[in-house]
Amino acid sequence: MSDVLLSLQDVYSNYGKICALHGISFTVGKGQIVTLLGANGAGKSTTLKTISGLVPASAGRVEFFGEDITHLPAHQIVEMGLVHVPEGRRIFKDLTVKENLELGSYTLKDDKIRKARLDAAFDRFPRLRERPRQLGGTLSGGEQQMLAIGRGLMAGPKVLLLDEPSMGLAPVIVSEIGKIIRQLNEDGTTILLVEQNAKMALKLAHFGYVLETGAIVVAGPSSELKDNQDISSMYLGG
Repeated sequence: MSDVLLSLQDVYSNYGKICALHGISFTVGKGQIVTLLGANGAGKSTTLKTISGLVPASAGRVEFFGEDITHLPAHQIVEMGLVHVPEGRRIFKDLTVKENLELGSYTLKDDKIRKARLDAAFDRFPRLRERPRQLGGTLSGGEQQMLAIGRGLMAGPKVLLLDEPSMGLAPVIVSEIGKIIRQLNEDGTTILLVEQNAKMALKLAHFGYVLETGAIVVAGPSSELKDNQDISSMYLGG
């Protein structure tokens, strides 16, 4: 399909002798939000790390815009427009907000594009614009998550991998992050979302996959997954 931007085909990944992903296959289409659901240890974060080159695939194939990226180094994958916002935010606490954002554009050679992206990030996150010289480590959890997403946007993503963006945040901030994700998608960014907050994820996503011990066990449109009693009882508290 021409509108498939990201494709995994029978992908396996290992941590040492432990097999973390057991032959998973799925696609992410242009303009979609696709979510990966599952309990801790199901393989969600490993999937994102394997896609972005941080964990090598031991078998299978990852394609981006139809090109095999399975064994490319992580920095080349970023340069192609596949950008990973990691779990736990991983901002540089001793650098300022502006410096953290600028690090997201380290592959850029054009200062005009960098400046335009920085302005766009500040427009999207007014709270960050108010404190460009504040150290990242002194921001609130929600502000740090905005900074992590903003840093990812500085790389000019065609597909954004978001790993647990609501983790550890107060409900009112979770709602705000959800609105940011929806707006990013409406503005044209395709998103692969890993999220333990299944209610939020399925509310945002067009399509979802449920992982258990490194394998996909359920897949379908988010509207169907929300109505699936097994999914509801396991992940939605229903």
